[in-house]
Amino acid sequence: MSVQTLHRGQGVIRRWRGWLPEIPEQAVAELGEGDTPLVEATRLSGRVGARVYLKLEGLNPTASFKDRGMTVAMSRAAAAGRTACVCASTGNTAASAAAYAARAGMVCFVVVPAGKIALGKAVQVLAHGAEIVQIEGNFDAALRLSRRAAEELEHVALVNSVNPDRIEGQKTAAFEVCEALGRPPEALALPVGNAGNITAYWKGFTEWQRAGRAAGRPRMLGFQAAGAAPLVAGHDIESPETVASAIRIGSPASREGALRAVRESGGLIESVTDAEILEAQDLLAREEGVFCEPASAAGVAGLLKLAREGRAPAGTAVCVLTGHGLKDPDAVLSRVRLPEPVPATFEDVARRLGA
Repeated sequence: MSVQTLHRGQGVIRRWRGWLPEIPEQAVAELGEGDTPLVEATRLSGRVGARVYLKLEGLNPTASFKDRGMTVAMSRAAAAGRTACVCASTGNTAASAAAYAARAGMVCFVVVPAGKIALGKAVQVLAHGAEIVQIEGNFDAALRLSRRAAEELEHVALVNSVNPDRIEGQKTAAFEVCEALGRPPEALALPVGNAGNITAYWKGFTEWQRAGRAAGRPRMLGFQAAGAAPLVAGHDIESPETVASAIRIGSPASREGALRAVRESGGLIESVTDAEILEAQDLLAREEGVFCEPASAAGVAGLLKLAREGRAPAGTAVCVLTGHGLKDPDAVLSRVRLPEPVPATFEDVARRLGA
């Protein structure tokens, strides 16, 4: 069973204009983002003991959820007369910024930790013609430098999720979940890195309720990688490490928004190991036919962990899969390899088929 909305290709700004900051039509930079599928995961549901749906954000134009916020941030920057943008990134923000800057006719600079950007994401940035600035430091250092650049250079806009326009765009995913299900789910599970997405979803669910469109809001279940879990530890992590590169962040910029979402929803933020993340990635690919990058599987890994411990949510749960698996192919290629070739005869092929 698949639940989908009927507005594919309209774009976040035109689809949800009444819920977003003002954007002149001539400044809109869109690529048909949003309205991604919500797919029921029947086998995963059996393991968790709840009715689980997957929000496939990897089907946005640059293959991650970042496009929702980027279309709003880039359009607002263009409307304000900015001619360039900058962002710090572990990959997905950079790919999205590069694409939407190209669409808006703006110059794009991305500041990334040297050697810490996944191949699939680096290729996207280069293809769109953005300038990559590699630094000898982590994501948190990259964000500090990007923020300073935007503060001191008037023509440059910062398009990280600390820009409230990003949060405004990303909240639209919560609207879609409510529309597709006919109501909010009992729980929403998602990975937490810089914490902008959990902040945005909670904002969306809250606005939906205040507008009288729903009677309740879901419990927010956020999951960090064990080697990059500052919100779980209660302090910044100086050198975060995890296979889930998209959430390899030691000092979340949207920390307060995430903690507020958890507190107000009666939710939680916990950690999952790299082994649990990769196991969840494999399970989704092999049992549900859905290929996501490692960070995206953190929410699923978290639900499975809660189920093992007898703490799984009841009712309906939505797992947000934030990026497509092809964003980080090395995560799979490092664990598997192609088999040796066999002679091109029917007999040899048949043996491989189990005949």
